[in-house]
Amino acid sequence: MAARRCENGSGQYHCTHTSQPLDINYMLVLIMLGKVFLDFFMLQAKPKPMKTSFMACFCISVALLDFTLLLSICFIFCFEDFALWGTRFTKYHICLLTQITSLTYGILHYPVYLVAALDYYTTVSQTSQFPKRARKLLYVFAVAVIWISGFFSTLEAPAVAEEPEMQNSVSPSQCPLSGSLQSYSVSCAMVLLLGTALLARWKEVTTMLLSARLLSFSSQPVLMFSYVPNNTTTCFKWQLLSRLLLCFLGTWAPFVVLQAVVLLLGVQIPAYVEMNVPWLYFINSFLLAAAYWCRCHDVELTEEGWCTDPFVSWKFCFMPFNNESTEPADKPDTGIVIC
Repeated sequence: MAARRCENGSGQYHCTHTSQPLDINYMLVLIMLGKVFLDFFMLQAKPKPMKTSFMACFCISVALLDFTLLLSICFIFCFEDFALWGTRFTKYHICLLTQITSLTYGILHYPVYLVAALDYYTTVSQTSQFPKRARKLLYVFAVAVIWISGFFSTLEAPAVAEEPEMQNSVSPSQCPLSGSLQSYSVSCAMVLLLGTALLARWKEVTTMLLSARLLSFSSQPVLMFSYVPNNTTTCFKWQLLSRLLLCFLGTWAPFVVLQAVVLLLGVQIPAYVEMNVPWLYFINSFLLAAAYWCRCHDVELTEEGWCTDPFVSWKFCFMPFNNESTEPADKPDTGIVIC
């Protein structure tokens, strides 16, 4: 934004242009608008329905909370200065609400991923398409407890408690928003684990990729890979790891590369932007792959048991190993992995 300043000197006007910083509230509104659009787009654009789980409930709660925050800051932005329920709201509260939400998002990564991991580890072998009513209520209760605990922990923080006293000293062009240390550590751990697993199975993964053939299965493009079956437990888990890697990277490879680039460049992303539905779906696939690998012998091959991940078809990782109709042959068998 540019301002034109004019001074009267000796009967003449001398005008100079001064540059003013863009109001940060404009940027916050635009960022939240884009994030809300991305959240609901991912919720609607998933290729197949998602089985009710803790992560599914939490994804919906994040989208609803983002939408609520967007409506709130838009309302404050439009009316600028008003009183509601005895409280005066100004444009300063746009930054304050965003900061509180950002701090809350930043401390929820560990508890959310831990609860989701425990949920998948205990339910990955169950084949009912929808959990019982008690389990659904438990998911909703767990999501509510996590959000309430997160907000109370944030509001009790000294930095937030002192914010109202700093209202008059904060410039409209400033709104300090920090990243999440929890998200950063999770990203580092995921990139490290994926890199280690890929290096450990590099030879087999390369062989499978070189033998890949593009086919059509159920009106969807799929890749068919060759493999040599082995009935020993150790080889079974290592071969399964290779297929889990191919399934995961076949869907989320751009996300993994972007994550690695962000870590290498040291880019700091605000916590309220980091916690979004696409990121949660990415974490969801990673946790499911870990649960399938840990409990590989308990997984049952039924269609109703593969609805937990709307983006990755994990069943094609197990079909080659558990297909009893496969006849022994000298040539390698084939397994299908959707990409």
